[in-house]
Amino acid sequence: MKRECGILLPVSSLPSRYGIGAFSREAYKFVDKLKEAGQQYWQILPLGPTGYGDSPYQSFSAFAGNPYFIDLEQLIREKLLTRAECNKADFGQHEQYIDYGKLYENRFPLLRKAYERWKVKQAHEDRHPERQEDTLSCETREYCFYMAVKNHFGGKSWELWDEDIRLRKPEAIARYQEELSDEIRFYEFQQIKFEEQWRKLKAYANKKGIRIIGDIPIYVAFDGADSWSHPELFQFDEEGKPEGVAGCPPDAFSATGQLWGNPLYRWDYHRKTGYDWWMKRMEYCYQMYDVVRVDHFRGFDEYYWIPYGDKTAEFGHWEKGPGLEFFEVMKERFGQLDLIAEDLGFLTPSVLQLVKDTGFPGMKVLEFAFDDTQSSAYLTHKYQENCVVYTGTHDNQTLQGWYKTLDSPGKKFAINYLGNTWTPVSEIHWDFIRLALRSVARLAVIPFQDYLGLGDEARINEPSTLGKNWRWRMDRKAFTPQLARRCRQLACWYGRCGQDEQAADAVSGQAEEQTADVGNGHQDEQAADAVNGHQDEQTADIVFEN
Repeated sequence: MKRECGILLPVSSLPSRYGIGAFSREAYKFVDKLKEAGQQYWQILPLGPTGYGDSPYQSFSAFAGNPYFIDLEQLIREKLLTRAECNKADFGQHEQYIDYGKLYENRFPLLRKAYERWKVKQAHEDRHPERQEDTLSCETREYCFYMAVKNHFGGKSWELWDEDIRLRKPEAIARYQEELSDEIRFYEFQQIKFEEQWRKLKAYANKKGIRIIGDIPIYVAFDGADSWSHPELFQFDEEGKPEGVAGCPPDAFSATGQLWGNPLYRWDYHRKTGYDWWMKRMEYCYQMYDVVRVDHFRGFDEYYWIPYGDKTAEFGHWEKGPGLEFFEVMKERFGQLDLIAEDLGFLTPSVLQLVKDTGFPGMKVLEFAFDDTQSSAYLTHKYQENCVVYTGTHDNQTLQGWYKTLDSPGKKFAINYLGNTWTPVSEIHWDFIRLALRSVARLAVIPFQDYLGLGDEARINEPSTLGKNWRWRMDRKAFTPQLARRCRQLACWYGRCGQDEQAADAVSGQAEEQTADVGNGHQDEQAADAVNGHQDEQTADIVFEN
């Protein structure tokens, strides 16, 4: 098995001129930097269109792309927009954080202008009898129809629409398709441009030797095309209301549990259809990505059922999921696929057995390893090769933020485990990155914020909170040549570089960098700073303390 490494960075976190990361030249430059840094993977978050709360894990469709990621520069080159029009739009003045309110108010008017010009261009240039929209999948077109009707009802979720269209009566479907045909086509235009641009970027990455790790939430949103178009797939009553919803039970982190509110699958129906909808979903994902990380993998073994209407998750119960049969059908349909099982949290023996039986690598997160029990399964000496190690995920604090809030027993144990008494706090993230890279895990993925040594101001998401998540963006000058060389040297030293000539170069080259900022890189003043950074009791009695 190859030893490889990659970087986790959402597309939205890329720099750009227009308020949010996109499939722009900055994305191509980031791919170039990944190659330069000796990486083989770029892990991103779900690319679906987002709604309330801006979470990529609550998308309007499992088969559509986020129009925010469409690169306006490419639309300018296609003469669908002018630079003056794009520059005039107010996307917010803070380059470090996304302003979703301004993005929503200004992005769609620009896309509508581009659409109107595209229609004219299509009328003049398209000589084929079939429209370009017909290249979209049926499920993607269902999303476009859903959004057109949703806009017709002022953005309301489908449960609040008029009864005839809410229940998808045939005469209502036909009427709205005719009345809203131009609005439907506007959303089809967005999906055409999204797919065109993403496929070009992915092809460029693959040509550079960079594979894309995508992310698939196990559940879909209630306010979305999937649940409205195919109510038979979900645990809905005759009026289209959920019988139960998804979440997690109470635990040490939440006394009332987590109430996600997603509709639950009617797995007995899926089984009768040979999991047809799910197979279409997986096929779509593998057209978009090279590797898929399945979020909340436990839900395929058992899922937590909460009565619809409950205000907390306290009174739910566990029910059986499809189990191994689902993955056997998937393997029979597609062959062996590259899939990462997100198997974090409390795991029962049956979940662990399911991960083992599928053969998919699970996840290890270093930030979960250093508790006062000193027996965590996330400690690197307990790893098997068939796993993916992360310093943290999009739901975690950055390494710097986490380390500064780590309790004293956990911090003492971490210092002893790493043997890094003299590392200054400002450089501590490098020790944990090295720990991940030198582990036996086949793949190591490091969030880019950790390579930058940023604090919690760069955190992507804090679960169960609203208003401050999914906003962070990297500085356009952050991925410096020096940082890329350092990343590559570490990758090569720990057998993850992937190219013999790079490994040889890493061993022999850049002597100044190796002494100044790689190795341990802890110069005299850093050693002095470490004494203060780790506090007196740590230097006095932590080392080799049980």
